[in-house]
Amino acid sequence: MMGFEKFGHKSFTSQTKVNAFVAALESNELKGTKCISCGNTYFPPRADCCGCLGSDMVWINIEGPGNLLSYTRVNYAPTGFEKDVPYTLALADFNGTKVFGRLSSAIAKEETMVVMSLKAAVVNLPDGQITYEFIKA
Repeated sequence: MMGFEKFGHKSFTSQTKVNAFVAALESNELKGTKCISCGNTYFPPRADCCGCLGSDMVWINIEGPGNLLSYTRVNYAPTGFEKDVPYTLALADFNGTKVFGRLSSAIAKEETMVVMSLKAAVVNLPDGQITYEFIKA
């Protein structure tokens, strides 16, 4: 079974309790998790709730539009991401679930502003990897 090694530009782990995350991306869906016991939502997805310490989690769709809460421009990248700079990392709110990811390079720096409307889009990378980014809604 394919594990988490297929996620992202450079994956540092092959297995996790939430491997279904990659399968969802392959179906063009971005998903998080929600605790049935206390209602907390998580992105990235978690197998266990840090709120009530329960393990009764269900998958939820991360659907737009969402709103940009914060962003930062990355000019110096960590190992493995040197060819990607510059890029913009963003935090967006999708119906109460905070989602961290890259802002599409198609969104000009001058257009980027807090509260702009975004949606998540799955991106198939040239090396067979898969990820997601935020695009204009």
